[in-house]
Amino acid sequence: MKLNDLRDNEGARKGRIRVGRGIGSGKGKTGGRGQKGQKSRSGVAIKGFEGGQMPLHMRLPKRGFNNPFGKDFAEVNIGMVQKFIDAKKLDGKKDITEEALREAGLVRGGKDGVRLLGKGELKAKVKFIVAGASKGAVEAVEKAGGSVEVIPAAQPEHEKKAARSEANKKAKAKAE
Repeated sequence: MKLNDLRDNEGARKGRIRVGRGIGSGKGKTGGRGQKGQKSRSGVAIKGFEGGQMPLHMRLPKRGFNNPFGKDFAEVNIGMVQKFIDAKKLDGKKDITEEALREAGLVRGGKDGVRLLGKGELKAKVKFIVAGASKGAVEAVEKAGGSVEVIPAAQPEHEKKAARSEANKKAKAKAE
C-alpha cells in the first residue's frame, strides 16, 4: 500500500445535503423548513424563545447588584511579591509601585490601582507605594522592616464635585 492508495472508510465523510434543489432530491421546495411562518423565513433566530414556555432567563431568580461606587483593585499577595524578588523579577532595593508590579507581570487589570494582601511571607525589607493594603499585609511588611505608603486612587468626577461643594459650604460658613 502506498500513500496515494489511502482513502477514508466508506461513509466516514458524509456530504452535506443541498436543500431546495428540486422535488426529486427529497429536500426541495420548502427545504426541510416546513410550511409558512416566521421560522420558515430566512434570517430568523428566536433567541431565548421557548415556544411560549417561560424562558430560562426569566425562570431563574435575580441576584445581587452592581455597586456604582465600588473600587476595582488589582490584588497582589506579599508571598507572590517575595517570590518575584527572589526570582530577580522585582528589585527589592527600590520602592515597589504599581508600575513596577505591572512591568514584572505580577499585576493585571484593576483600574483603581493595586491593593496589597497579606497571604504568604515577606522576608525582604521593601517599601510599597500602593492604592490600598490590608491590615495583615501592613503588619507583615512592617515586621520584615519595610513600610507601606497608601496613596488614594484617582477620585471619580462625582466625588470631586461633592468635595468641591462641601469646601464651598465651609468657606461660606467661615465668611459669615
